[in-house]
Amino acid sequence: MKNLKFLKVLMLLMTVVVFSSCSDDDDDKIQEPLNIVEIAQASPELSLLVEAVVKADLVDALSAAGDKTVLAPTNTAFSAFLSAKGFASLDTVPTAALTQILLNHVIGGSNIMSSDLIGNMGYTNTLADGPNSTKLSLYYNGTSGVMFNGSSSVTIPDIEASNGIIHVVDAVIDLPTIATFATSNTALSTLVDVLAYADTGDPTVPYIDTVSDATAGPFTVFAPTNDAFVSLLTELNATALTDISTSTVDAVLLHHIVNANVQSSQLASGAVSTLGGDITADASAFTLTDANGRVSNIVTSLVDIQATNGVVHVIDKVILPALN
Repeated sequence: MKNLKFLKVLMLLMTVVVFSSCSDDDDDKIQEPLNIVEIAQASPELSLLVEAVVKADLVDALSAAGDKTVLAPTNTAFSAFLSAKGFASLDTVPTAALTQILLNHVIGGSNIMSSDLIGNMGYTNTLADGPNSTKLSLYYNGTSGVMFNGSSSVTIPDIEASNGIIHVVDAVIDLPTIATFATSNTALSTLVDVLAYADTGDPTVPYIDTVSDATAGPFTVFAPTNDAFVSLLTELNATALTDISTSTVDAVLLHHIVNANVQSSQLASGAVSTLGGDITADASAFTLTDANGRVSNIVTSLVDIQATNGVVHVIDKVILPALN
Protein backbone atom coordinates (compact mmCIF):
# COMPACT_ATOMS: atom_id res chain seq x y z
CA MET A 1 0.00 0.00 0.00
CA LYS A 2 2.84 2.41 0.82
CA ASN A 3 4.45 1.80 -2.57
CA LEU A 4 1.11 2.38 -4.33
CA LYS A 5 0.57 5.63 -2.42
CA PHE A 6 4.12 6.74 -3.20
CA LEU A 7 3.65 5.99 -6.90
CA LYS A 8 0.41 8.00 -6.94
CA VAL A 9 2.24 10.98 -5.42
CA LEU A 10 4.90 10.78 -8.11
CA MET A 11 2.28 10.51 -10.88
CA LEU A 12 0.42 13.51 -9.45
CA LEU A 13 3.66 15.45 -9.29
CA MET A 14 4.46 14.76 -12.93
CA THR A 15 0.87 15.61 -13.92
CA VAL A 16 1.24 19.01 -12.25
CA VAL A 17 4.42 19.63 -14.23
CA VAL A 18 2.74 18.76 -17.53
CA PHE A 19 -0.36 20.84 -16.71
CA SER A 20 1.67 23.88 -15.77
CA SER A 21 3.64 23.52 -18.97
CA CYS A 22 0.55 23.36 -21.16
CA SER A 23 -1.30 26.18 -19.40
CA ASP A 24 1.38 28.79 -19.79
CA ASP A 25 -0.36 31.46 -21.89
CA ASP A 26 2.42 34.00 -21.52
CA ASP A 27 4.92 32.26 -23.75
CA ASP A 28 5.49 29.05 -25.64
CA LYS A 29 8.14 27.73 -23.32
CA ILE A 30 7.75 24.18 -22.07
CA GLN A 31 8.73 23.74 -18.47
CA GLU A 32 11.78 21.57 -18.06
CA PRO A 33 11.16 18.17 -16.46
CA LEU A 34 12.41 17.72 -12.93
CA ASN A 35 15.90 16.43 -12.31
CA ILE A 36 16.74 13.52 -9.99
CA VAL A 37 17.17 15.65 -6.87
CA GLU A 38 14.00 17.66 -7.52
CA ILE A 39 11.93 14.49 -7.89
CA ALA A 40 13.38 13.14 -4.64
CA GLN A 41 12.69 16.44 -2.87
CA ALA A 42 9.05 16.27 -3.96
CA SER A 43 8.67 12.67 -2.75
CA PRO A 44 7.93 12.35 1.01
CA GLU A 45 9.13 8.73 1.11
CA LEU A 46 12.58 9.84 -0.09
CA SER A 47 13.15 12.60 2.46
CA LEU A 48 15.98 10.74 4.22
CA LEU A 49 17.68 10.19 0.89
CA VAL A 50 17.49 13.93 0.23
CA GLU A 51 18.86 14.64 3.72
CA ALA A 52 21.74 12.26 3.05
CA VAL A 53 22.49 13.79 -0.35
CA VAL A 54 22.63 17.27 1.21
CA LYS A 55 24.91 16.10 4.04
CA ALA A 56 27.25 14.42 1.54
CA ASP A 57 27.30 17.53 -0.69
CA LEU A 58 26.09 15.57 -3.72
CA VAL A 59 23.17 17.81 -4.68
CA ASP A 60 25.02 19.45 -7.56
CA ALA A 61 26.39 16.15 -8.85
CA LEU A 62 22.96 14.50 -8.91
CA SER A 63 21.30 17.60 -10.36
CA ALA A 64 23.82 17.99 -13.18
CA ALA A 65 22.98 17.12 -16.76
CA GLY A 66 24.17 13.79 -18.08
CA ASP A 67 22.78 10.28 -18.00
CA LYS A 68 22.77 8.45 -14.68
CA THR A 69 20.73 5.76 -13.00
CA VAL A 70 19.94 6.20 -9.32
CA LEU A 71 18.73 3.47 -6.98
CA ALA A 72 16.74 5.40 -4.38
CA PRO A 73 16.23 3.82 -0.93
CA THR A 74 13.03 4.75 0.87
CA ASN A 75 12.90 6.25 4.35
CA THR A 76 12.09 2.79 5.73
CA ALA A 77 15.17 1.39 4.01
CA PHE A 78 17.41 4.15 5.39
CA SER A 79 16.03 3.76 8.91
CA ALA A 80 16.69 0.01 8.83
CA PHE A 81 20.23 0.58 7.55
CA LEU A 82 21.06 3.16 10.22
CA SER A 83 19.71 0.89 12.95
CA ALA A 84 21.68 -2.10 11.67
CA LYS A 85 24.87 -0.03 11.63
CA GLY A 86 24.30 1.41 15.11
CA PHE A 87 23.70 5.01 14.02
CA ALA A 88 21.06 7.07 15.83
CA SER A 89 20.52 9.31 12.78
CA LEU A 90 22.10 10.42 9.54
CA ASP A 91 23.88 13.18 11.47
CA THR A 92 26.02 10.59 13.25
CA VAL A 93 27.21 8.88 10.04
CA PRO A 94 30.71 10.02 9.02
CA THR A 95 30.35 12.14 5.90
CA ALA A 96 33.03 10.29 3.92
CA ALA A 97 31.36 6.94 4.60
CA LEU A 98 27.91 8.31 3.75
CA THR A 99 29.22 9.74 0.49
CA GLN A 100 30.51 6.35 -0.64
CA ILE A 101 27.26 4.63 0.37
CA LEU A 102 25.27 7.11 -1.72
CA LEU A 103 27.63 6.82 -4.70
CA ASN A 104 27.13 3.06 -4.50
CA HIS A 105 23.55 3.76 -5.59
CA VAL A 106 24.53 5.70 -8.71
CA ILE A 107 25.42 4.17 -12.08
CA GLY A 108 27.01 6.88 -14.19
CA GLY A 109 26.86 7.36 -17.93
CA SER A 110 23.67 5.46 -18.73
CA ASN A 111 19.93 5.44 -18.24
CA ILE A 112 19.15 1.85 -17.29
CA MET A 113 15.48 0.93 -17.57
CA SER A 114 13.98 -2.04 -15.75
CA SER A 115 13.43 -3.67 -19.16
CA ASP A 116 17.22 -3.76 -19.54
CA LEU A 117 17.49 -5.81 -16.34
CA ILE A 118 14.47 -8.10 -16.27
CA GLY A 119 15.40 -11.61 -17.35
CA ASN A 120 19.12 -10.84 -17.10
CA MET A 121 21.92 -11.23 -14.56
CA GLY A 122 25.28 -9.51 -14.54
CA TYR A 123 27.51 -6.80 -13.19
CA THR A 124 27.90 -3.08 -13.69
CA ASN A 125 29.85 -0.43 -11.77
CA THR A 126 28.68 2.30 -9.45
CA LEU A 127 30.42 5.60 -8.74
CA ALA A 128 31.65 4.38 -5.32
CA ASP A 129 35.40 4.06 -4.89
CA GLY A 130 37.18 0.73 -4.53
CA PRO A 131 40.89 0.06 -3.89
CA ASN A 132 43.58 1.30 -6.27
CA SER A 133 41.39 3.86 -8.07
CA THR A 134 38.75 1.31 -9.07
CA LYS A 135 34.97 1.63 -8.96
CA LEU A 136 32.87 -0.86 -7.05
CA SER A 137 30.82 -3.45 -8.87
CA LEU A 138 27.07 -3.99 -8.55
CA TYR A 139 25.41 -7.35 -9.22
CA TYR A 140 21.91 -7.31 -10.68
CA ASN A 141 19.55 -10.25 -10.90
CA GLY A 142 16.41 -9.75 -12.95
CA THR A 143 15.11 -13.31 -12.89
CA SER A 144 12.41 -12.54 -10.31
CA GLY A 145 11.81 -8.82 -10.17
CA VAL A 146 15.08 -6.88 -10.01
CA MET A 147 17.51 -7.28 -7.10
CA PHE A 148 20.90 -5.68 -6.48
CA ASN A 149 23.74 -7.41 -4.60
CA GLY A 150 21.31 -10.00 -3.31
CA SER A 151 19.73 -7.61 -0.81
CA SER A 152 17.91 -4.66 -2.37
CA SER A 153 14.86 -5.02 -4.64
CA VAL A 154 13.25 -2.50 -6.97
CA THR A 155 9.79 -1.56 -5.74
CA ILE A 156 9.01 1.31 -8.12
CA PRO A 157 10.91 1.25 -11.44
CA ASP A 158 11.56 3.66 -14.28
CA ILE A 159 10.88 7.12 -12.83
CA GLU A 160 12.18 9.37 -15.58
CA ALA A 161 14.04 12.56 -14.71
CA SER A 162 15.64 15.18 -16.92
CA ASN A 163 19.07 13.76 -16.15
CA GLY A 164 18.45 10.08 -15.69
CA ILE A 165 16.32 7.29 -14.29
CA ILE A 166 15.29 6.55 -10.71
CA HIS A 167 14.42 3.10 -9.39
CA VAL A 168 13.06 3.10 -5.84
CA VAL A 169 14.55 0.23 -3.80
CA ASP A 170 13.59 -1.35 -0.48
CA ALA A 171 17.04 -1.55 1.12
CA VAL A 172 20.20 0.51 1.26
CA ILE A 173 22.95 -1.18 -0.77
CA ASP A 174 25.96 -1.47 1.50
CA LEU A 175 29.48 -1.32 0.09
CA PRO A 176 30.16 -4.85 -1.20
CA THR A 177 32.81 -7.26 0.00
CA ILE A 178 34.05 -10.35 -1.80
CA ALA A 179 31.53 -12.26 0.32
CA THR A 180 28.72 -10.09 -1.06
CA PHE A 181 29.42 -11.21 -4.61
CA ALA A 182 30.06 -14.84 -3.67
CA THR A 183 26.74 -15.13 -1.87
CA SER A 184 24.58 -13.09 -4.26
CA ASN A 185 25.53 -15.00 -7.43
CA THR A 186 24.13 -18.54 -7.26
CA ALA A 187 26.74 -19.69 -9.81
CA LEU A 188 29.30 -19.32 -6.99
CA SER A 189 27.31 -21.03 -4.23
CA THR A 190 29.58 -24.07 -4.12
CA LEU A 191 32.58 -21.80 -3.53
CA VAL A 192 30.80 -20.44 -0.45
CA ASP A 193 30.24 -24.01 0.77
CA VAL A 194 33.92 -24.82 0.17
CA LEU A 195 35.06 -21.76 2.12
CA ALA A 196 32.80 -22.70 5.02
CA TYR A 197 34.05 -26.30 4.96
CA ALA A 198 37.69 -25.17 5.01
CA ASP A 199 36.88 -23.03 8.05
CA THR A 200 36.02 -26.19 10.01
CA GLY A 201 39.63 -27.35 9.82
CA ASP A 202 42.32 -26.57 12.38
CA PRO A 203 44.49 -24.68 11.75
CA THR A 204 43.12 -22.86 8.74
CA VAL A 205 42.58 -19.42 7.29
CA PRO A 206 39.28 -17.93 8.56
CA TYR A 207 37.98 -17.67 5.01
CA ILE A 208 34.41 -16.53 5.61
CA ASP A 209 35.44 -13.84 8.08
CA THR A 210 38.22 -12.65 5.78
CA VAL A 211 36.16 -12.31 2.60
CA SER A 212 33.42 -10.60 4.64
CA ASP A 213 35.80 -8.05 6.20
CA ALA A 214 35.70 -4.77 4.29
CA THR A 215 39.06 -3.77 5.82
CA ALA A 216 40.90 -6.95 4.80
CA GLY A 217 43.16 -7.29 1.78
CA PRO A 218 42.72 -6.21 -0.84
CA PHE A 219 42.92 -9.62 -2.53
CA THR A 220 42.43 -11.04 -5.98
CA VAL A 221 40.25 -14.14 -5.92
CA PHE A 222 40.03 -16.57 -8.83
CA ALA A 223 36.56 -17.97 -8.17
CA PRO A 224 35.65 -21.37 -9.63
CA THR A 225 32.08 -21.87 -10.77
CA ASN A 226 29.77 -24.54 -9.38
CA ASP A 227 30.42 -26.63 -12.49
CA ALA A 228 34.16 -26.36 -11.90
CA PHE A 229 33.78 -27.93 -8.46
CA VAL A 230 31.55 -30.71 -9.85
CA SER A 231 34.24 -31.50 -12.41
CA LEU A 232 36.89 -31.51 -9.68
CA LEU A 233 35.04 -34.13 -7.64
CA THR A 234 34.90 -36.34 -10.72
CA GLU A 235 38.58 -35.73 -11.41
CA LEU A 236 39.50 -36.73 -7.84
CA ASN A 237 37.09 -39.71 -7.76
CA ALA A 238 35.26 -38.10 -4.85
CA THR A 239 31.51 -38.15 -4.35
CA ALA A 240 31.28 -35.17 -2.00
CA LEU A 241 33.36 -32.30 -0.73
CA THR A 242 33.61 -33.97 2.68
CA ASP A 243 35.52 -36.84 1.07
CA ILE A 244 38.45 -34.43 0.84
CA SER A 245 40.35 -33.41 3.99
CA THR A 246 40.03 -29.82 5.17
CA SER A 247 43.82 -29.44 4.97
CA THR A 248 43.72 -30.35 1.26
CA VAL A 249 40.82 -27.97 0.65
CA ASP A 250 42.75 -25.26 2.47
CA ALA A 251 45.79 -25.81 0.22
CA VAL A 252 43.56 -25.68 -2.86
CA LEU A 253 41.85 -22.45 -1.84
CA LEU A 254 45.14 -20.70 -1.15
CA HIS A 255 46.07 -21.24 -4.82
CA HIS A 256 43.08 -19.06 -5.79
CA ILE A 257 44.07 -15.99 -3.76
CA VAL A 258 46.60 -13.27 -4.60
CA ASN A 259 47.58 -10.74 -1.96
CA ALA A 260 46.91 -7.72 -4.21
CA ASN A 261 44.05 -6.15 -6.15
CA VAL A 262 44.82 -7.18 -9.74
CA GLN A 263 42.29 -6.12 -12.37
CA SER A 264 42.20 -8.06 -15.65
CA SER A 265 44.00 -5.24 -17.47
CA GLN A 266 46.86 -5.60 -14.99
CA LEU A 267 47.24 -9.36 -15.44
CA ALA A 268 50.62 -10.11 -17.04
CA SER A 269 51.83 -13.33 -18.61
CA GLY A 270 54.17 -15.35 -16.42
CA ALA A 271 54.29 -16.45 -12.82
CA VAL A 272 51.49 -15.34 -10.51
CA SER A 273 52.24 -15.65 -6.81
CA THR A 274 49.19 -16.93 -4.96
CA LEU A 275 49.07 -17.48 -1.20
CA GLY A 276 49.57 -21.19 -1.91
CA GLY A 277 52.34 -20.98 -4.49
CA ASP A 278 53.01 -19.92 -8.05
CA ILE A 279 50.70 -20.52 -10.99
CA THR A 280 51.24 -19.34 -14.57
CA ALA A 281 49.11 -16.77 -16.36
CA ASP A 282 48.71 -16.26 -20.09
CA ALA A 283 47.34 -12.74 -20.42
CA SER A 284 46.63 -13.05 -24.14
CA ALA A 285 44.68 -16.32 -23.84
CA PHE A 286 43.22 -15.35 -20.45
CA THR A 287 44.21 -18.64 -18.83
CA LEU A 288 45.82 -19.83 -15.60
CA THR A 289 47.92 -23.00 -15.50
CA ASP A 290 48.62 -24.79 -12.23
CA ALA A 291 51.68 -26.85 -11.24
CA ASN A 292 50.10 -29.94 -12.78
CA GLY A 293 49.66 -28.40 -16.23
CA ARG A 294 45.90 -28.07 -15.77
CA VAL A 295 44.48 -25.01 -17.52
CA SER A 296 41.73 -22.80 -16.09
CA ASN A 297 40.02 -20.31 -18.38
CA ILE A 298 39.15 -16.92 -16.95
CA VAL A 299 35.52 -16.24 -17.89
CA THR A 300 35.80 -13.00 -19.84
CA SER A 301 32.27 -11.85 -19.02
CA LEU A 302 32.87 -12.32 -15.29
CA VAL A 303 36.07 -10.43 -14.57
CA ASP A 304 36.85 -7.33 -12.52
CA ILE A 305 34.06 -7.89 -10.02
CA GLN A 306 35.31 -5.22 -7.68
CA ALA A 307 34.64 -5.23 -3.94
CA THR A 308 35.98 -3.07 -1.13
CA ASN A 309 38.41 -5.81 -0.07
CA GLY A 310 39.44 -7.15 -3.45
CA VAL A 311 38.53 -8.18 -6.95
CA VAL A 312 37.00 -11.42 -8.20
CA HIS A 313 37.65 -13.13 -11.53
CA VAL A 314 35.51 -16.19 -12.27
CA ILE A 315 37.29 -19.29 -13.67
CA ASP A 316 35.98 -22.54 -15.15
CA LYS A 317 38.38 -25.03 -13.49
CA VAL A 318 39.63 -25.40 -9.93
CA ILE A 319 43.36 -24.71 -9.51
CA LEU A 320 45.23 -27.48 -7.69
CA PRO A 321 48.56 -27.51 -5.86
CA ALA A 322 51.24 -29.86 -7.15
CA LEU A 323 50.01 -33.46 -6.89
CA ASN A 324 52.49 -36.15 -5.86
